[in-house]
Amino acid sequence: MPSEFSLIERYFTRPARHSTLGVGDDAAIVRPAAGMELLISTDMLVSGTHFLPDTGPAALGWKTLAVNVSDMAAMGARPRWAVLAAALPGDCARDEGWIAAFAQGFFDCADAFGVDVIGGDTTRGPLNFCVTIFGEVEQGRALLRSGARSGDDVWVSGTPGCAALGLAHLQGRCVLPEEALAYCLDALHKPQPRVALGNALSAGGLATAAIDVSDGLLADLGHLLERSGVSARLDFCRLPTRALSCGAPAALAKDCLLAGGDDYELVFTSPPGYHDRIAVLGETLSLPLHCIGRIEEPANAASGPTERLILLDADGQPMQPVRRGYDHFSAGASA
Repeated sequence: MPSEFSLIERYFTRPARHSTLGVGDDAAIVRPAAGMELLISTDMLVSGTHFLPDTGPAALGWKTLAVNVSDMAAMGARPRWAVLAAALPGDCARDEGWIAAFAQGFFDCADAFGVDVIGGDTTRGPLNFCVTIFGEVEQGRALLRSGARSGDDVWVSGTPGCAALGLAHLQGRCVLPEEALAYCLDALHKPQPRVALGNALSAGGLATAAIDVSDGLLADLGHLLERSGVSARLDFCRLPTRALSCGAPAALAKDCLLAGGDDYELVFTSPPGYHDRIAVLGETLSLPLHCIGRIEEPANAASGPTERLILLDADGQPMQPVRRGYDHFSAGASA
């Protein structure tokens, strides 16, 4: 079995493009560009919780980095540097083909979004990965969760719900037709962080607040509303319909759309006067952008998620979804 250091040297060491010093010493050295602020985020992916144990290594490598790149996108930042800590069980550590495929997927994502992998750690243990990512944004331009204001429009990108439907198929909770299955599995295994969208919203001053959808559309929007101290009304009939037309049972499709998570689309708020500019931005990026609701003042300062976010049906009547998103510490939480 290869040693820890030979694994790092062989599969996880690449030339650094915009780093003073990358892999090889006790620490890396980076220098943010002039006039930029440094953003830092970390995410852990644990087998059986964040991904199925039999997920292909190349897809897993891509997703391990992509979910972190998405955090930079949500704040309007350019992802720049990442460090990877990996725990590998003995069978994976002995299988260099598995490691090579994982590394290829990981670096494919790094290359796609201009990320230098500048260090990390490996150890033997239950399969899990932890990435810390660093990004840059122009001073004062970061998109926060706390900026939404009464009267703002609520927008969402792409096709939320499809990744969760792909997972539901793999778990035997539905059987998707071939074409829909291919789309949903691609959404699940190879999410596309919306970096270009986040950068454009930040640079153009178009968004007042933003968050990426990892735990579910309603849950993650709820986090934004709480941080901003506001409430919102969403119109179900204005949500993207791709997940509802994939051939899954209606109740499951609705749940995946509203609470499924794992999409890594962006939810953001914007003043209504920017509606046309955002529509043009969506066309420029070839990315569907949907205006799905409106920000309002909260009922009171102590309003919880249910009071802050009201979902309306086609007749304008409140809907009561079965759940609002994923909670790592709820009963039965797993991939």
